[in-house]
Amino acid sequence: MQKLWRTARDLLMITIGCGLYGFGLVTVNIANHLAEGGITGITLLIRFWWHIDPAYTTFLLNIPLVLLGYRYLGKRALAYTIYGTVMLSFWLFVWQRLPVSLNINHDLFIAGLLAGIFGGVGSGLVYRFGGTTGGSDVIARILEKQTGTPMGKSLLIFDIIVLGISLSYLNLELMMYTLLASYVFSRIVDFTVEGAYAAKGLLIISDENQPIAQAIMAELERGVTYLDGEGGYQNAHRQVLYAVVSPTEVAAVKRIINRFDHHAFISIIDVHEALGEGFTYARPVRRLLRSKS
Repeated sequence: MQKLWRTARDLLMITIGCGLYGFGLVTVNIANHLAEGGITGITLLIRFWWHIDPAYTTFLLNIPLVLLGYRYLGKRALAYTIYGTVMLSFWLFVWQRLPVSLNINHDLFIAGLLAGIFGGVGSGLVYRFGGTTGGSDVIARILEKQTGTPMGKSLLIFDIIVLGISLSYLNLELMMYTLLASYVFSRIVDFTVEGAYAAKGLLIISDENQPIAQAIMAELERGVTYLDGEGGYQNAHRQVLYAVVSPTEVAAVKRIINRFDHHAFISIIDVHEALGEGFTYARPVRRLLRSKS
């Protein structure tokens, strides 16, 4: 039952994400003559040159890419990719036939921002729940799995290539606003996929590990883990403290460390997602009166 619920949730969010992406493409990009990157940009080129509906070309151009994904993606990811491709074609077909529009008074700067926001949030939702909208998304997901390259960066590179071709029908002004949309798109994608609020992980090496750990647990109510380490210079065994805190608590942790050891080594890293029992991004509420039971 839990697996069925998760699949239903994923498909619903992919549907919503494709709907947002398609809405932005039709009501912002096409309405304001802005181009697009990746395979979607190619469908707009075909629309300009041969007046073929992007809803159809999106589906047709994705067939060979889905076959490529069959080799590199798992069954679940492939199924979600096929579903995302079909949903994007569906929403492009629907939004072009519904009487919906955004009145932005032909302000191309606003159009560029909105195109990036709608596309980034929509695509980010699709990626976050395991799908893609086909096209260059498939290649970007393969690169992410094989090389660890963030999808937003890969998509930005693909966008630049297609946008260069789009100069065949865009003037320089429209191209610059399209580049603005592409940059906003890539940032919003990473923001949506990774989450809006990254935690901070601290690796602490000190001769006063015990009192530092006790103070963090007592004053911040955050858990601390002891890791075994070995110094590379003297090969001496050292304990390393690891703690995950909210960004607002980093300064408090530094004060605690300095209280006990001014020479402690501290490495602070971004934790884009923290899961598990007991962790919350909110700072624990400290009560003035505690139960003694």
